Amino acid sequence: MLFDEAADAVVDLGNRMAEENPDVDPWALADGLIAGAVHFWLYAHQPEAPVPADDDMMTARERVEELVNQVMQSAEESEYLHSPQDSDVGRA
Repeated sequence: MLFDEAADAVVDLGNRMAEENPDVDPWALADGLIAGAVHFWLYAHQPEAPVPADDDMMTARERVEELVNQVMQSAEESEYLHSPQDSDVGRA
């Protein structure tokens, strides 16, 4: 439930910022939202000291790989993944 609330809050923030700044490049705004989310995710997933023996994300590389996996999953589940303007969309 908190996952959905956090995701909705980011979408709401992006929409609000876009409305307040109609001349802003939406890609730049989205990139900034992603950057903030990545920074927070990395902060939240830092290993605790001492690192538990069963922790499977003990290196920075393992954490980044997990982050990429989660981003891919979120993208694949998004209704916005495919666009009619995609270059690989079939035309009948």
